[in-house]
Amino acid sequence: MAVVTTKSTAVTNGDAFPQTLTSQKIDGGRLRERVGFVEATATDSIASIYRLMRIKSGDRVSRLLLSCDAITTAVGDIGIYDISSVNAGAVVDVDFFASAQALTAALVNVDVTHEADPADAGAGFGLADVEKPLWQALGLAADPGKQYDIAITLTAAATGAGTVGLRLQYVDGN
Repeated sequence: MAVVTTKSTAVTNGDAFPQTLTSQKIDGGRLRERVGFVEATATDSIASIYRLMRIKSGDRVSRLLLSCDAITTAVGDIGIYDISSVNAGAVVDVDFFASAQALTAALVNVDVTHEADPADAGAGFGLADVEKPLWQALGLAADPGKQYDIAITLTAAATGAGTVGLRLQYVDGN
């Protein structure tokens, strides 16, 4: 065992001589928010997609909060899709944020940001991704300069109705 001093990117840059500017995406940026809600019905089957909001590829995700009514039997993955006009809205990573998230109990602002990768094993949005813009967290080589939909895809059908919503907190990539 050893005693160590480890520094984040922002602290390392601030300690440099001369100081290195740190991107406002990770130090001093303005936190923004997007919200989206949909109504689930008792006939929504497996593979139904609830597209709740858009995010730019250059934005940095801070938190993703889930709220819902108790929707009988409903379970879903929370991930990233191309928007409808790009690649026909194809899935980019179906469970980037959360995998098999139960919607069966009423939830209010439950943090699902890292649910798919709590151990940071490299699948989904892990703790090692918190300083990265979305495109880097997705593992892309360059910023495609586009928007993505954040969506819930049902992995278990809803046999009850209710409201489902996401609240995305992010730092604008501009």
